[in-house]
Amino acid sequence: MSEFGHIVLTLSNVLLPPEKLYPNPTPSTIEGLPWDVEYDLRLIGCELIQTACLLLKLPQTAVATGQVLFHRYFYSSSFIRRPMEIVAMACTNLAAKIEENARRIRDIINVFHHIKQVRSGSMIQPLLIDQGYVDKKNEVIKAERRLLKELGFCVYVKHPHKMITMYLKVLEKEREQVLVQTSWNYMNDSLRTDIFLRFTPETIACACIDLAARILQIPLPKNPPWYLIFGAQPEEIRYIMIAILRLYNHRPKPLDELEKILNTFREKREDERKKLRPELGCDSPAQQPTIQISIPSTVISFSTPTIIVQQEVPSVITTTTDEIINTMAIINGKLTQKLDQGSSRESSTVNNHRHHHRHHHRRKRSSSPSRSSSQSLSRSPIHHSQKKKKISHRSRSRSRSSSRKRHRHQKDKRHHS
Repeated sequence: MSEFGHIVLTLSNVLLPPEKLYPNPTPSTIEGLPWDVEYDLRLIGCELIQTACLLLKLPQTAVATGQVLFHRYFYSSSFIRRPMEIVAMACTNLAAKIEENARRIRDIINVFHHIKQVRSGSMIQPLLIDQGYVDKKNEVIKAERRLLKELGFCVYVKHPHKMITMYLKVLEKEREQVLVQTSWNYMNDSLRTDIFLRFTPETIACACIDLAARILQIPLPKNPPWYLIFGAQPEEIRYIMIAILRLYNHRPKPLDELEKILNTFREKREDERKKLRPELGCDSPAQQPTIQISIPSTVISFSTPTIIVQQEVPSVITTTTDEIINTMAIINGKLTQKLDQGSSRESSTVNNHRHHHRHHHRRKRSSSPSRSSSQSLSRSPIHHSQKKKKISHRSRSRSRSSSRKRHRHQKDKRHHS
């Protein structure tokens, strides 16, 4: 609790203390990455966020929020540990949610894939939805969670764009569209630097207006300076203007070259880890070395009292084949008796059921004699005729079958003869 004694939540922009900012060591420079490489990575990351937001048709507020979150995150984490492109995707996704213009992660990944192909000059091909795409999507989701955790869920960003028009109204210069547009452009370009983590939005707006007026040679009050009314200091204005002008004189290295430099530092880091593992020892049981001990087969006698346990050993029974056959016959006889008893019981129950059914049917016939007699009288001639037809048909079929058998028998005799 010595480093983090309390938590501060504010509605204004979060300004980092000077000991965490350059020229003091940053997380990346502590691990050996040069500052010029880190500076180029920050510029390219912010440029990717800006281009992606334009292709996704996000407002300028989302662009500013994503770039500020990107700078804040890499003052808490290292470029060697976290991939820059994945973090830029996570910042774009989170900024779109904060500014209430959410976009799908699939669209963000496709846009970054397109930007990468255009920057490298390769043939533009659509991104395949395969396992690599699924892995990248999961990485973006994890990076977004890590981003929120590192920033303490304090992701509010106050944008100074509206302050430019308000300050120009005070100076009575709001009708000069060139001055307004130039100041706005400097404001957008300043988002690629870390000045939003060093100074307040009011000071940055004053610096952009003063720089645009100097470039366009538009006179503004100097004695005393006009920006003192809004709480800005000359040293701060000078630092911001130099940081903005440095962007136009500096050309960052290509992204492929920067990735190679990062990979070399990552390999060195992995080698150092491998060297430290045997020195520190293996903490987890899975990493502990397995020791094989070969024990010779020797007989060791101890002078301990022996305990004798008596057990009943079954005696060996000798039998002949005749005895085995007799026992099997007895067992089979018992089984047949049981089966006969069961079948007799089943037959008795069936006979009882039939007798009960016949007795019940006779009662029904006796209860309704008139109806049964009338039905028998009415149906008797038809019934007798049907019976005669059935009998005649059966006799014909029997005679035909007998004649066929005789004919076959005669053929067989002829064949044998």
